[in-house]
Amino acid sequence: MNQRHPTPPKLFLRFFRWFCHPGMLDYIEGDLIEVYERNFKTFGKRKADWRFIKDVLLLFRPGIIRPRKPYQNLTPYGMYKSYFKIGWRTLLRNKEYTLINIAGLALSITCCILIFVLVKHHTGFDDFHQDKDRIYRVVTEQHRESVSYVNSVPSPLGMVLRENHTYGEKVARMFHEANTVISFERNGEKQLIKEPQGFAFTEPEFFDIFNFPLSKGNMKTALKEPNTAIITERLAKKYFGEQNPIGQVITYDNFLPFTITGVLEDLPPNTDISPEIFVSYSSMKDFNPWLASDDAWGGITGGMYCFTKLRSGVSPAEVEEALQPYVKLHRPESKNVHHYKLQALSDVHFDGRYGGAMDKSDIGILIAIGIFLLLTACVNFVNLATAQALKRSKEVGVRKVLGSFRSQLFWQFIFETAIIAIVSILIALVAAFALVPYVNDFFSTQIPVNFLTDGTLVLFIIGLDILITLLAGCYPAFILTGFKPVAALKGKLSMQQLGGFNTRRSLIVMQFAISQVLIIGVIVIMNQMRFAREAELGFDKESIVMVRMGSDSLNTMQTLKNEFLRVPGIEKVSLCFAAPASAGSWNNSIRFGTDTEEVSFRTNMKLADADYLSTFDLELVAGRNLTPSDTVREVVVNEALLQNLGFTSYEDALGEMIYANGGEMTGPIVGVVENFHDRSFHEGISAALITTASNMYFNYAIKINGNSVKATLAEIETLWEEQYPDKMFEYEFVDESIAQFYEAEDTLLKGIQFFSFIAIFIGCLGLYGLISFMISQKTKEVGIRKVMGGGVTHIIWLFGQEFVRLIIIAFLIAAPIGWWFMNQWLQDFEFKITLDAWTFAMAIGSSIIITALTVGYQVFKVAYLNPVISLKTE
Repeated sequence: MNQRHPTPPKLFLRFFRWFCHPGMLDYIEGDLIEVYERNFKTFGKRKADWRFIKDVLLLFRPGIIRPRKPYQNLTPYGMYKSYFKIGWRTLLRNKEYTLINIAGLALSITCCILIFVLVKHHTGFDDFHQDKDRIYRVVTEQHRESVSYVNSVPSPLGMVLRENHTYGEKVARMFHEANTVISFERNGEKQLIKEPQGFAFTEPEFFDIFNFPLSKGNMKTALKEPNTAIITERLAKKYFGEQNPIGQVITYDNFLPFTITGVLEDLPPNTDISPEIFVSYSSMKDFNPWLASDDAWGGITGGMYCFTKLRSGVSPAEVEEALQPYVKLHRPESKNVHHYKLQALSDVHFDGRYGGAMDKSDIGILIAIGIFLLLTACVNFVNLATAQALKRSKEVGVRKVLGSFRSQLFWQFIFETAIIAIVSILIALVAAFALVPYVNDFFSTQIPVNFLTDGTLVLFIIGLDILITLLAGCYPAFILTGFKPVAALKGKLSMQQLGGFNTRRSLIVMQFAISQVLIIGVIVIMNQMRFAREAELGFDKESIVMVRMGSDSLNTMQTLKNEFLRVPGIEKVSLCFAAPASAGSWNNSIRFGTDTEEVSFRTNMKLADADYLSTFDLELVAGRNLTPSDTVREVVVNEALLQNLGFTSYEDALGEMIYANGGEMTGPIVGVVENFHDRSFHEGISAALITTASNMYFNYAIKINGNSVKATLAEIETLWEEQYPDKMFEYEFVDESIAQFYEAEDTLLKGIQFFSFIAIFIGCLGLYGLISFMISQKTKEVGIRKVMGGGVTHIIWLFGQEFVRLIIIAFLIAAPIGWWFMNQWLQDFEFKITLDAWTFAMAIGSSIIITALTVGYQVFKVAYLNPVISLKTE
């Protein structure tokens, strides 16, 4: 006889489902119904019903069936306190897991905090000035055969903008002279001090534009009279101690005195206005009469700035259009067409074209590195948390059976993540506080260390804590709370329920990809810097020292040159304007032969005596060297100049006339030298002209025997001080000055190296924790394989093949990303390396070696473990 499908009494079943916890329901109901079905078949419906009722009622005795909301009487405080206690105890029980996560997060958060304060410091430059949105610097675009950018302007431009136009509420000119020697008297003794930031000839309106208040003196009259000066409080104390600096006299280079009429409050660290001595602009006529004149439109001298605060409603485009006619008005014959542009104050610090201290792309790189480090640490956390899922599955099953809802368990795991994040942040704050002085030295910044008083930083840290907790905690909490209690307690969870190998593989691939992108960046920048330092420059830069000369006659300079040549360690000496490659240069427009118009390209003027070529080992490819002369009589040019003029045979150019500096410098071409790099590798080789002009000699170029550098320098200093007893001895090696071309790249390289090491170290922590889990899960399997004849190599490959596959997949992702980023970075160099296969092979090879070192010990340990011990492992 067909019986209908057996069902328990509906009333008791509904009661059971209503009263019991969901977790208990999953765990018990199936067994009760199974027993009911057996009883139904054996005893019939009536007896089966009574037995079911009896079984349900018996469950009350041990307290298995309890109210659905066991925490309903707890206050929110009690609930969170319970979460905290349980989380803290769980973390203490799993010390290795906890320490790995805290170490990784603390390292990444430390770097994020340091990057944040560094970015905040740079983005806050000159943002403290009133009406900063209306303050602009006038700059120049020079259009020749190509466009070049200069942060200076002709000195009369500021006067024209102020007197002929009403766009500017205030207009001020400033001429900055760096690396100056200042002398003064203290306690009756003359003191000489070199000021790297120098001083600035400044119009009084400058202090109406910028917010640099005086602590002593009257701003309206301080710089009104000639030969007056304002200095900062720091310099006032440095020069005069506790004496009143007002009325004291400081002297520039022993010939230009200034009376101090005011003292500025110390300049804040986040300003691009660097001089701490401001002198009256009306004194410029004694320093440089040509620069001070109202007709100095013929060229642009570096350091000649013009600032303006525009009236409300005036746009920069209006001012740029109004200034454009002055180019043709004052320089009608020049092929060097100037375009005067207004640069917003907020862009001054970041526009590398005009000498900005930090390019915006560098800020982007720092932010990207911070994000990479944070992602790497969070990936570690997720990997380890999901790997621990099997160990905690029974805990989840028991909690669900005892009445915990999924939401309660979810917040329990989130609280555990929050505890780790908070502890990591506290460690990171201490570490960042200790590292700020080193960061300041490294990046040449003055970042304050008042972390707790910086509201923006506090908000950043709070936001970082919330982000890490959610980013690292949500997915593991979602996985761990999703277990079915029956499967969890019976140990029947699948790998997909534990987070899945594919999920962990994806996260490991992400870590490897981030690390490989950083490794590619380090390799490319290192190779480019090595190329820049070791490549042939076209001249000798080794063991050549540039000694700044005093302002004397040619006879005096020639006499001292001859004295230098008598020193045993000195091989050659030349009087010159500058070395072949130097930061300071004089670019001029020239006329060639019978042409009536100037050429369209700029020419780098190298003023030097006849020993210049031999001192720097410049190679002649045609013609001869210059004959000794005090004035311009002959010229030697480089190959680039003749190539720009269209010559294919250099011999054909010999004897042709060159007219430079508006025709004031004239001479025939008598020689041609090989091209030499006159600037950094960021720029191409300029057309260059070498000629004699004694009134433009500012340095002695001295070639020293490399075996006696120290003793020879001491002899040079002695001779120099005998000639110039009241001047400071200054020198610089040519190779060191060339290295300064790449200071920004060196800093970037060191920064990426450091952060790459941190990212790789964090990744290694994660790999160490993950391999520990994998080995604990496969120990018995390893024992079985060894018993069945598997060798050590087979066991090692069992673990190694997984990581090798992941490294290769990560490389396929990282290689195009790294290539694109570094190819973009190299575009800033005119002379650069090529991105070859070895660069990427080194990246993937480094990843394999690092991974092998990280997991190797534990893999070898389990591979050589006695299989008897492995098989006994639970």
